Amino acid sequence: MRRFEDRVAFITGAAHGIGRATAQRLAREGASVVVSDIEADAADKVASALAGDGSRALALCCDVARPDQVEAAIAAAVDRFGRLDVLVNNVGVATDTAFEDLGEEEWQRQVDPTLGGAVRCIQAALPHLLAAPGGGAVVSVGSINALAAFGNEAYSAAKAGLVSLTQNLAMRYARRGVRFNLVAPGTVRTRIWERRLAKDPSVLERMTSLYPLGRIGEPEDIAAAIAFLASSDAAWVTGTVLRVDGGVLAGHTGFLREVFE
Repeated sequence: MRRFEDRVAFITGAAHGIGRATAQRLAREGASVVVSDIEADAADKVASALAGDGSRALALCCDVARPDQVEAAIAAAVDRFGRLDVLVNNVGVATDTAFEDLGEEEWQRQVDPTLGGAVRCIQAALPHLLAAPGGGAVVSVGSINALAAFGNEAYSAAKAGLVSLTQNLAMRYARRGVRFNLVAPGTVRTRIWERRLAKDPSVLERMTSLYPLGRIGEPEDIAAAIAFLASSDAAWVTGTVLRVDGGVLAGHTGFLREVFE
């Protein structure tokens, strides 16, 4: 499929995990991809690999908690490719800090990049998305944490904020041709689990047994959903929350026990 031929996609947190898989997926489908990440060297490696496969790619170092860097990155992307059609908000910060130990600094450390970063990127990208010839698309990466109680209160609250933001902006800009949607992943095999695996090597195996489809997610599972929502195949889809969770929210209460016990 070449659903993104002649289109430009800006992806945050694109050097690893879901972001990297999304960059690879959209590039395979013809997009010019902006690999934006706070880790400059890692972003360069992803962009270089995409270019080596024949795709147009640009690596940009960007901390979404810094308004000046967000504005500069969006401007650099448009300067390089001449337009912007798709924005994927993929940055999320979570720690294992217990709720009673969440001070102001730790709360902001998780909430600001996760929710505030998406706001900054949308505001910077919006003029270009409104001008996109085929209509602009914003896809934010949320979490099932926004839809049920799974702990990580600061991270979960930020992801819940993304749901509300997505739905409100979908209504505000529908008549102006920009769609806003959100994917809500369950457990995905990314580096966020490295600390837990170091302490408990069996944690993902136990998680697997709790998913009705018999496995945890891979970054490519989420990238496929993002690609759908960002493409013209979803031209009549806006304001939606697409659960990509292996069926876990359909009623697996054992998952909740695993999280809180």
